[in-house]
Amino acid sequence: MSDNPYSVVNLKKVDDMAVKFGLSPNLESRFARGPLELENSGLSYFRLAPGFRVPFGHTHEQQEEIYLVVSGSVRMKLDDEIVELQTWDAIRVAPEIARAPEAGPNGAEIIAFGAPQVAQDSQMLPEFWKD
Repeated sequence: MSDNPYSVVNLKKVDDMAVKFGLSPNLESRFARGPLELENSGLSYFRLAPGFRVPFGHTHEQQEEIYLVVSGSVRMKLDDEIVELQTWDAIRVAPEIARAPEAGPNGAEIIAFGAPQVAQDSQMLPEFWKD
């Protein structure tokens, strides 16, 4: 538990993990759980280049997530369904639903909110998008 009553972090200054995994410059992926010292929630920032599709999906065992589109548009694949999202649309995704976003023609910025990190909670799905 942190001794600080609050934490301030500029999301654009959090390490971009997309660089580490070879997904930059089409994806910017910043996870603020650690830098904000979050204990009971998660917060992430994603920027997707125009038309960029995150090449994998994922599910969770326990963690539901909320995605908020703050600019651009997104096609969110949820299991076998595609949901179209516009700026300021928010979508809640249940833990067991496989998910991955694809940016619209102008790209997209997304803020994701989640629950506390639980060991081995997520499962990566490397071949999630099949055309």
